[in-house]
Amino acid sequence: MVKMIKAGIVGGAGYTGGEMLRLLINHPEVEISFVHSNSNEGNLISDIHTDLFGDTNLRFTGTLSQDIDVLFLCVGHGDAKKFLDANPFESRIKIIDLSQDFRLKSAANDKWVYGLPELNCEKLKTASYVANPGCFATCIQLGLLPLAAKGLITSEVHINATTGSTGAGQGLSTTSHFSWRNNNMSVYKAFEHQHLNEIGESLLQLDATLKVPISFIPQRGDFTRGILAAMYLETELSEEEAYSLYETYYADAAFTHVSKKNIDLKQVVNTNKCLVHLEKHGNKLFIVGIIDNLLKGASGQAVQNMNLMFGLGERQGLRLKAAAF
Repeated sequence: MVKMIKAGIVGGAGYTGGEMLRLLINHPEVEISFVHSNSNEGNLISDIHTDLFGDTNLRFTGTLSQDIDVLFLCVGHGDAKKFLDANPFESRIKIIDLSQDFRLKSAANDKWVYGLPELNCEKLKTASYVANPGCFATCIQLGLLPLAAKGLITSEVHINATTGSTGAGQGLSTTSHFSWRNNNMSVYKAFEHQHLNEIGESLLQLDATLKVPISFIPQRGDFTRGILAAMYLETELSEEEAYSLYETYYADAAFTHVSKKNIDLKQVVNTNKCLVHLEKHGNKLFIVGIIDNLLKGASGQAVQNMNLMFGLGERQGLRLKAAAF
């Protein structure tokens, strides 16, 4: 009998925790040992994530167990480090953190690996501690990595990216209420979004000489899930050369695909895919990237990382159907 991977989830009541549950309940190699939530201790998971009614009888617990192989931290930014400081786990237990606490080199020690498989696939196979990338950062990096790998980002990069309302988390705020978000769009954290730092570190990992500015305008969109990032920069590459570069870089990628046809967000919603489309306009290369912010931008990528860490196929438990309609 094949030994199942025992997983624990901390912060199981939020959006990323819910997505993690939906994935792991159906993962053929995983059994969920516990789902931790102080605020929902004793409640049925299906009372909070009502779509899981009939799929699981698991309940939230307020206690932790060391009898696991992997721990997923689906907690808020700033809370993961505090949680691990207060609750040390045995060194044999692999940890995947979905917050931003360990993404930057200044915040993490050498044991944490940045969990973007298209950048660090080999490192992830031997990692014990993984910092899952941010959602905007994932989409934008996947649009730029092939250029950085060849030292071809030599002019300012301009980015406009729009995210769905789930990107703000489950807690209510003025800007996440349906009555405010519906039929509305807005810009926030222009030029200052926190994901710029991890984007910069990843590009420097591929091109240590990179010095050009990255100008990023994030937007809140009038939809539930997904990210569309529209980027451009100046380059001497022809469109044909650009496609050849991107197709070569992503030839072995499990979920990132290069499309010569224009792309729509619905192609990736409810999947772990990233699609990238390229166009050349004069001396500018226009790049469009799309992902589901809760899957490739969060929980799906975390499961992809777990698969790599445990020697499984990257697609295990992630053969998902797009929500086209």
